[in-house]
Amino acid sequence: MDVRDWGTFLLPYEQTVEELKVKFKTMRSELKKREEYTPIEFVTGRVKRLSSILEKAKRLNVKMEDLETGIEDIAGIRIMCQFVEDIRRVAEYIRARKDLEVLYEKDYITNYKESGYRSFHMIIKYPVQTALGQKIVLAEIQIRTLAMNFWATIEHSLNYKYRESLPDEMRLRLKTAAEAASILDSEMSSIREEILEAQKTFEENSNTTTQLLKAIHQLYFYHLVNEAIESQERFNQIWQAQDMEAMKDLLEHVRELLSDAKKDSLPDGL
Repeated sequence: MDVRDWGTFLLPYEQTVEELKVKFKTMRSELKKREEYTPIEFVTGRVKRLSSILEKAKRLNVKMEDLETGIEDIAGIRIMCQFVEDIRRVAEYIRARKDLEVLYEKDYITNYKESGYRSFHMIIKYPVQTALGQKIVLAEIQIRTLAMNFWATIEHSLNYKYRESLPDEMRLRLKTAAEAASILDSEMSSIREEILEAQKTFEENSNTTTQLLKAIHQLYFYHLVNEAIESQERFNQIWQAQDMEAMKDLLEHVRELLSDAKKDSLPDGL
């Protein structure tokens, strides 16, 4: 009988998940700043439940002493993308990393499962620094579109309910739904450039609005009260009209006011 301390056993996996989540979220932020677009929509992670670990070990005939090498997805990271094309790009970024080693990959997008399941899996080795020293942990990274993830989440829940003995009618309906999700991904890919352009425009307009409101607020700091009130009134008019060119002109005007105010506030001789 296995009498190990399961809480202690899972600690390195919990640490692995937390570290990888931070690293991939940081990657997302950096790519967004560098390229104004990131193939990573969001990142989640989980440590497999003990009951699920034991059930999988039983199904795969993995001995209790071999869990660390026999069950590769105790630590799991899920990376969601907007478009199918983004999945390959994210996989390339992961392969190029020096802080982990990709052991092998499973492409369930090109070769999707009979059930309709689609996803891209990467099994990795990750060196985690524990209180007792370095430990090599196996982890699984799943890369999916939002549509793939929605389907897979529902399918997982139903499999859990029916103990992986889904009724034939349910299997057929899930397979049909998987095809619908795949068609959705294909349609989104076909208008990808239009979607990205719209998202870029929205982001730029949002940034302009935020910068302008902050700049108007700064006018009060330099005691330019009348200018601040006039600028706020002008902003309200522009906002109602949704005239982004006028918004940019007003931002430039307020910045000039601030620039002059800063010069005037400098001590003589500086």
